[in-house]
Parts: sequence; C-alpha cells; structure tokens
Amino acid sequence: MKKLVKISILSLIIISLISIPLLAQNKDTVTIAVGGNSVDSAKDLANMYMEENPEINVEILETPSSSTERLDLYLQFFEAKSSEVDVYTVDVVWPGILADHLIDFNDYGAEKIIDKHFDAIVENNTLDGRLIAMPWYTDGGLLYYRTDLLEEYGYDSPPKTWDKLEEMAATIQAGEREKGNQDFWGFLWQGNAYEGLTCDALEWVASHDGGQIVNSDKEITIYNDQAIKAIDRAASWVGEISPSSVTGLQEESSRHIWQNGNAAFIRNWPYIYSLGNSEESAIRGKFDVSPLPGDEPGMSASTLGGWQLAVSKYSQNKEAAADVAMFMASEEAQKYRAIEESYNPTIKSLYEDNEVLEARPFFEDLYGVFMNAVPRPSTVTAPNYNEVSTSFFQSVHSVLTGDQEAAEALGNLQYEIQDITGFEIK
Repeated sequence: MKKLVKISILSLIIISLISIPLLAQNKDTVTIAVGGNSVDSAKDLANMYMEENPEINVEILETPSSSTERLDLYLQFFEAKSSEVDVYTVDVVWPGILADHLIDFNDYGAEKIIDKHFDAIVENNTLDGRLIAMPWYTDGGLLYYRTDLLEEYGYDSPPKTWDKLEEMAATIQAGEREKGNQDFWGFLWQGNAYEGLTCDALEWVASHDGGQIVNSDKEITIYNDQAIKAIDRAASWVGEISPSSVTGLQEESSRHIWQNGNAAFIRNWPYIYSLGNSEESAIRGKFDVSPLPGDEPGMSASTLGGWQLAVSKYSQNKEAAADVAMFMASEEAQKYRAIEESYNPTIKSLYEDNEVLEARPFFEDLYGVFMNAVPRPSTVTAPNYNEVSTSFFQSVHSVLTGDQEAAEALGNLQYEIQDITGFEIK
C-alpha cells in the first residue's frame, strides 16, 4: 500500500509538471520545488530574477506543506534521477540525506559570496568540502503572546517558565470563555506526527536540560528524567490549555486559530509575525514575541530551523539553476523577504539594515535566539536522520495522544534509535 501511495503522489506531480510550459526540456527554463508559506514570495523572487534575466524562464512547482511529505517526494524524484526539477528548497536537516544528489555551488562561483552568510549555516550545508546548499533563511521557534490580554488579566510580561505559561494560559482561557468565546484556548503548538513535532519536542526537552536526543559523541541520550518530565508536561496540556486537536495541528493550521483571535499564546516560527499584522488579521497590533519558556528562567531553547536552496545534479541546466538559486539567496532577495514576510536572513549585514529593522524591529531583540538555537541531530545521525526523527516524533505523539507514558515511550525509543544508527546508549 505504501508503494502505491508513493507512486500516486509522484504521478500527480508529474502530471502537474507536464502542464508547465517549456519545462526542463527547454534549457532556458529553471523549475523550483517550493512548498508551504514560501510559495508566494518564491514567485515574487522568480519574477524579479526574470526581469533582470529575460532569457531565463523560472517556474515554481508547488509541493506539500509538510516537510516530511516534501522530503518523501524529493527522494522519489532523486531515486528516478529526474531532471524535471532543477532547484529544491531544502530543510536545514536534509543536507546529509540528499548530498549525493546535489551539485557543489563552489563550482559555480559561490565562494565569492558565501562568507556573507552565517558561518554555522554554511558549515551545516557543507559536506566533505562541497557546498551543497545555499542558505535561504534561518529560523528558530518563538513564543507569540497577546499583549492586550496579558494587560487585561494583570500580567506585565510574557512567561519565562513553563509553569508560568501554564498558569497564564489557564487564567486567560477561563476568562475569555466566561465572556462567551468557547473556542478560545490558552496555548497552541504543532503536535501532529511530523517533523514539526520533532522541533517542538526538542525545545521542550532541551529547555528542561534533557539533552538533544543524540549527542555529538554519537551517544543516545533521550531516555532521562528531564526528557521524560518535559514530554509528560506537554501531554498534560492536551485538552486543558491546548485543544485535543493539537495532536493534528501543524504550522499553518495552528496559525489560523491564533490569527482568528482564539488563543493567548502560540509557539511558531518568525514568518507568522507579518501575517498576524496583516489587514485581515483579528489580532493586528495586539501581540508581541519573546523567547520560549524554560523549566527555570534562562533555560529557553529554540530549535534551529530554516531552509536552503539546492540544485539537482540531474538538472539539464545546472548553470542557470545555480544562478537562480544564488540570486534567491542574495542580499537583495533576503532583504525583500525579511521586510515583506518577516523571514530571518542568513546574511549577517541585514540584521543591521535600517529598513529591515524598521519593518521587523524584533529581529534585533531576538538575534541571540536565532543564532544560538538548538540544532537537531541531523549531522551526527546522517544519512539516517529522517528515520531517527520519525521514530522520535512518533514516540512523542503516542504520549500526547495518551497511548503511552513518556517513560515507556522514550525507553523504547532509545532502542529504536540504536537499531537505526548503531550508536551506544548513554
């Protein structure tokens, strides 16, 4: 059944590709695979590039919003050595998984510009000296909160601990429901069984001093008292300060609830800042952003996120594809996305750009959050990270849905990861 589903997904994508005029068969066309909330700005950047390079036609292929589904689709393209897609948008944890299928940007002049980007992201995208992906934007999980509601209920600042968040979320939720809004919730997050849950759960664990699943010495550390405490705590939110449906929520589905004015707090990525302040938003001008809470003050943890641009080695037009990718990762393009959609640049100078800071003042305040975020164990577990992450988020999801206790789930998980990686259990 799984193979049939995969074939069906790939067939639908190929049908959509056939409908794109002059696709990869035309050497002057570059096709970019993009998904989720990045599609609109990718189209804008494609138009900007074509204005400067009228001899190149850039097409956007929309892919699934879920990063897990998108990776599965990419692997199908690569397994088929397909030339239909030239440029892929790549999650920060995928370079080790996809390296064998991607070109080295150093062969196309990237060494002249790459030092403008943050060193840690460049290092993440470099394997065996090959720069296999250009940084596009960086990310970190943040806590958004309703400033109007905090003031109304007597709170003068956002919570610095999970205990305080639970208290504030429950108080505001009860008060709003007494006013008649039975759809109001205290705290929203991403609890579906997908890569987004790995991000959320890693923040819970790290902010309780529970480690990072697998450490840099290739030791499996996830089964410990603090990690168990963190996952059990999150499970206690479900149906209390978070809706029971949170175990099916992803970034966009949780954002819509938040943006409609039905939550006091939400954990999400920086991109929702500009959307929350759009003209049609019910919470425009009524929220702010802060670091996520910790088990104790100062223990905040934010999962490193972000996306890169990579060129398929099966592309029939690698030079043009590399040029398009480097333009989309350029200072001009990143500044546009920072101002228009609050994406965090990977180019260091843009954090001192007056126009960027005027549009997104919180960039300066949360600079340390983004630059010191907690990485997922993608490099140390490559090329098996996807399997490790899947085992992790499925185990956590089973706790959130009440199928297992955290101690049982994480105890079993450590052996699953050992089977996948061959690493020792600490």
